[in-house]
Amino acid sequence: MNPKDFIRQIKIRGIDYTVSDITMLEEKEIADIGRLPFSIRILVENLLRKLDRRIVRWEDLKNIAGWKRTYENPVEIPYHPARVLMQDFTGVPAVVDLAAMRDAVKDLGGDPNAINPLVPVDLIIDHSVQIDYSGTPDALSKNMEKEFIRNKERYSLLKWAQQSFDNFKVVPPGSGICHQVNLEYLGQVIITDKSGEKPLAYPDTLVGTDSHTTMINGLGVIGWGVGGIEAEAVMLGQPYYMSIPEVIGVKMTGSLGPGITATDLVLTITERLRKLNVVEKFVEFFGPGMEMLNVPDRATVANMAPEYGATIGFFPVDKKTIEYLNMTNREEQAEITERYTKATSLFYTGKEKPEYTKVIELDLSGVTPSIAGPAKPQERLCLDVVKKSFAGIIGCEYDADDDLIPMSQFFDESGCQTIRSKTCKPVSTQTYTVNLDEKPVNIGDGSIVIAAITSCTNTSNPYAMMGAGLLAKKAFEKGVKANPAVKTSLAPGSRVVADYLIDANLMPYLEALGFHVAGFGCTTCIGNSGPLNPEIEKVIVENDLTVAAVLSGNRNFEARIHQSIKANYLASPMLVIAFALAGRIDIDLTKEPVSFDKKGEPVYLYDLWPSSEDIEILVKNHVKPKFYKKEYAKIFDGDPLWQHLDITKSTTFAWDTRSKYIRKPPYFDNFTPGLKSPSDLKNGRALLMLADTVTTDHISPAGAIPEDYPAGRYLINQGVDKENFNSYGSRRGNHEIMIRGTFGNIRIKNKLVSPKEGSFTIKFPGRDEMYIYDAAMSYMDQGIALIVMGGKEYGTGSSRDWAAKGTDLLGIKAVIVQSLERIHRSNLVGMGVLPLVFKENESWESLGLEGSESFFITGIEDMEPRKVLHVKAVKKGGGEIVFEATARLDTGVDVDYFENGGILPYVLRKVMSATDTIARKEEVPK
Repeated sequence: MNPKDFIRQIKIRGIDYTVSDITMLEEKEIADIGRLPFSIRILVENLLRKLDRRIVRWEDLKNIAGWKRTYENPVEIPYHPARVLMQDFTGVPAVVDLAAMRDAVKDLGGDPNAINPLVPVDLIIDHSVQIDYSGTPDALSKNMEKEFIRNKERYSLLKWAQQSFDNFKVVPPGSGICHQVNLEYLGQVIITDKSGEKPLAYPDTLVGTDSHTTMINGLGVIGWGVGGIEAEAVMLGQPYYMSIPEVIGVKMTGSLGPGITATDLVLTITERLRKLNVVEKFVEFFGPGMEMLNVPDRATVANMAPEYGATIGFFPVDKKTIEYLNMTNREEQAEITERYTKATSLFYTGKEKPEYTKVIELDLSGVTPSIAGPAKPQERLCLDVVKKSFAGIIGCEYDADDDLIPMSQFFDESGCQTIRSKTCKPVSTQTYTVNLDEKPVNIGDGSIVIAAITSCTNTSNPYAMMGAGLLAKKAFEKGVKANPAVKTSLAPGSRVVADYLIDANLMPYLEALGFHVAGFGCTTCIGNSGPLNPEIEKVIVENDLTVAAVLSGNRNFEARIHQSIKANYLASPMLVIAFALAGRIDIDLTKEPVSFDKKGEPVYLYDLWPSSEDIEILVKNHVKPKFYKKEYAKIFDGDPLWQHLDITKSTTFAWDTRSKYIRKPPYFDNFTPGLKSPSDLKNGRALLMLADTVTTDHISPAGAIPEDYPAGRYLINQGVDKENFNSYGSRRGNHEIMIRGTFGNIRIKNKLVSPKEGSFTIKFPGRDEMYIYDAAMSYMDQGIALIVMGGKEYGTGSSRDWAAKGTDLLGIKAVIVQSLERIHRSNLVGMGVLPLVFKENESWESLGLEGSESFFITGIEDMEPRKVLHVKAVKKGGGEIVFEATARLDTGVDVDYFENGGILPYVLRKVMSATDTIARKEEVPK
């Protein structure tokens, strides 16, 4: 078969576009395209268009076109995403890596320009702004000014990359959140390329260095989060090797009831799919209920695919997609998308009958008002049981009256939430008085101290934001104000949000409740919540209070939002405001008053809740294409602070050894073009023994740097004052800080030091307690390899490449757990760390391991995909525990990456090999 046999032209707006048409595979009886999920059809087109019989072979195309509902063994395909999306927390270390690779190529006698993005890259600076100031009209300008003071070195690096690399664009700070900018502007659905002889058209696809890249799935675009090192390989022209996924179909029926939000829907889906285990699977939504959802609602659901465990949460292109493109000032793109998808069997009409691995039905009419917490996105709580749930967190006294949802779902026999610790402390109703602006305010267990309308998950949704504005308006009219102890903030994911809220005259009411715009970035959702009032935090810490944060975000892991806040809840923007008014999380908003009006009369949630009809009218009248046109016409310009960064273009980066933010990494210090394969592990030691659901926030925290931890001590020794520590996330360009911060979460629970929490371990054989970093360096000085043991869902959470980089730099050679989350597994492989899983129903605890043993792992030599290795743990007295573990090197390419010491050394060897080949050709006499 000739790839040209599947090419045809589609005329759109008078232009003949060349397309690789998957329907021709069906015409030639090669594949039954009609039975394929829409997400798989896009992968088929990708391999058909990239079919070159060398990297993409005919066999690869047949494998994906002949997609099976289930796979006993992984089947690998080479996938070529059309572009890469980055944010600055993951983008800075990626740029540092590329700059270091250029140095390495130069040192080896090659051309450093060989290290250059071949795939378009968009980097949006959104992760650095913090809520230092809030609740005032000048909060935005003050936070942006402070952001630039803190991050000038990092931003200079990114501006250097923009000028020194091809195909590399940077959206300056203060512009929005990468996923919302992607949804509203960058996402094309169908890409048109007029650079060649014949104009091309093909589906938009991408990978991103943030796990919530999946948000673009709501627009009918295939995209998901990958590790930064994987993204770097894609940028440099490497295919993304992936196993063909199983696809779970979620058939939506019915429609959302009055007052039910997309947040309620996504929290319900997250709870349900996380229980069904859709990890490493595609999820595809379909059915009459899906057709009722607009794109902003779909994007909210797609955004949280990492939380329900899926690789993607995909909504195919349909008439709602076209409507959204028109609404967001992309009329030409809307026409191109409609014409192309209808011509190539990629347009959903509801008449199609694709097959799925499994079909789950979801009746949208059964979704109820919900929040999720206190520490996981899947911990969904119906609004009427929040109060009793919180009682279970802080103690054992609660009223066990029947509720709409059985209390047994949330509590065990002790009265504590089953998802939390079974250790209870006495219930206390005691409060402590704090003077704020010379007014007494009471703080106690259950007090809400942060209420943040934040995150692309919900601020991308005009219906959610208009609803929040209307609720604020009703509250203001009744004279209800936010509790003064609550730190309130509004941080939309794009400037368009502010435009339509102002146009609808709702911004004044939000501001009256303290929800002034404090930034256009991720802020509280990623832990950049900024400081609490010192007096409030002092009371919390001194009295060990369990206070709460409520945010319209997508994650609420322990110590993520703020290190002094133990209970964190995800909620819709409307409920964020409602809880801010109440000032307490231990309240039943379905029965108790939110607050009281000027006359002392109770004000209930139903008094404030806007109708769906009122929200719809505001969206129709005030969410205007001209706002999208205005804001995105200047998206790459930046403000004067950005424009005044004076950067010189250069091939290699001028490293400053005095920098505390940007340092040349050590990954290539001992690099040799020749390959030395890994050997078996002997006499290794366990650095940590961990339980279930260890997140990448536990492994590599992004928030505040504790003064007394290794990273804090390092900064102090370098002359940095505590007030200028900034965050772990902002210092990801400095390996000296990040390695010290690995496993540095103050809430991590290493069983070797149980019940103590934090970044501590026991150093063997002397049984000395010390910081994890200090122990790892001591082991490294002795030439002792390390392992980490864990439970289920190891590495869940953000696509945080430093969770793997730090693991590697600590000298950890293998991680042995019960199950791994997709992105972290890939990141470990990408750094040359061996991911292993216990046999089913086995764990380190069931095997009787304590962590004091010496470990031996055999079978690493002559590695192959999914190889079963033998592990022996030798106890101090000579006793042995022997077990097997499977290497989660799923494909041949995974093995190549592992044996090369990671993706970057693998790519560097390929680049040097290609350079040598070119040089030899040039030396041949003519």
